[in-house]
Amino acid sequence: MRDKLLIPCIYLKYGKAVCGLGEEATKAFDMPDPVELGRLYGNQGADEVLIFDLSETDEEHDAAIGTIREIAEKAEVPVIGAGHIRRMEDVKKLLYAGCKRVVLNFSKPGNIELLEEVSKRFGKDKIGAAVSEPEQVKKNLELLKTYADMILSLTNDWQPFREDWEGELLVTVLPKERDAVFEVLKQPGVTAVTGAYVSDPKADRMKLKKSCRKAGIPVNTWESRIAWKDFKKNSDGMVPVIVQDYKTSEVLMLAYMNQEAFETTLETGRMTYWSRSRNELWMKGLTSGHFQYVKSLTLDCDNDTILAKVSQVGAACHTGNRTCFFQELVKKEYEDTNPLKVFQDVYDVILDRKVHPKEGSYTNYLFDKGIDKILKKVGEECTEIVIAAKNPDKEEIKYEISDFLYHVMVLMAEKEVTWEEITRELARR
Repeated sequence: MRDKLLIPCIYLKYGKAVCGLGEEATKAFDMPDPVELGRLYGNQGADEVLIFDLSETDEEHDAAIGTIREIAEKAEVPVIGAGHIRRMEDVKKLLYAGCKRVVLNFSKPGNIELLEEVSKRFGKDKIGAAVSEPEQVKKNLELLKTYADMILSLTNDWQPFREDWEGELLVTVLPKERDAVFEVLKQPGVTAVTGAYVSDPKADRMKLKKSCRKAGIPVNTWESRIAWKDFKKNSDGMVPVIVQDYKTSEVLMLAYMNQEAFETTLETGRMTYWSRSRNELWMKGLTSGHFQYVKSLTLDCDNDTILAKVSQVGAACHTGNRTCFFQELVKKEYEDTNPLKVFQDVYDVILDRKVHPKEGSYTNYLFDKGIDKILKKVGEECTEIVIAAKNPDKEEIKYEISDFLYHVMVLMAEKEVTWEEITRELARR
């Protein structure tokens, strides 16, 4: 049985998070910065984030797309986009902004007519439908089954059509009470919930998930496949933990866990250690705000060391350095061939040339000539790859691909596109 999801909702208007639809759209949310709200949700138990764009004009909508892109980058969980959809282009903008799925509003006849077109263009798995009354499903059931992968029920009166619908069902739970969410999650056929409680920044979604697990409701929680009793502890009953940035694999720090710290980490999703100097439990970031949110925990072959991959907020080291390992002792020169590291290093040099021009630099020549020259070179290098590919010797194609990638990176720098954005897009596909 698949896990049931908690999906908090951000209502986005004029670049701020507001309290809801209608009159509520005029009131700022407790945490009005939607990007930070998305980050908080992603780090504190949300499985996905739903964003309603409440824009009234196309100009507001274009500005909102930029904000949605930032939320998708910072939330670190899948994002669902909804609101202000009038044409295929609006769906494309949301998907290109990083949304996993786009939801059409079936209260608007134009959105019903749009469903087939966008489903065929972008794929059924990328399209959902929002309904405010059961009749909207009954009237369009075959259309929905053929071209939509999810229904977002904006009413709690979803039982009349549940038996007819076999796909994902995301239910809006209107009451703010935790128990109401819990009761809906227990219902068969419900795959996810959103609404006031799930969206409350102060709600303990991790604790709700723990209660769900105890009640036999399948949810995504941190459950260790190996029990603490099977770990090999040191003489103090602790296990060392090596901590890495989950995106870059940079080693951030080394700390220790006892059983209480390990179980607290699993329960909260935040890295928690045992401070040997203070002889107390220590949740990283509780004082500084530099929390470490768990992405994965892996045990080594001897069961005596944990490797933690985390989303690091701020600096890992108490000195203010990003990593605790910054004091170089010895070093032999070598070529780092880690692909992303090489790409990033070359890209950084190109960016530096853009900010600090160097006389005689070919990169600066391209920037000075402008976008048309850069595009011309990208096109030429692409053609060179095609020609080189006809040669049985792979050395030529290696050379041409390298030339092409360099010129693409100049284009990226010119258009302010980063490798992180590119790799995130590739990973999403």
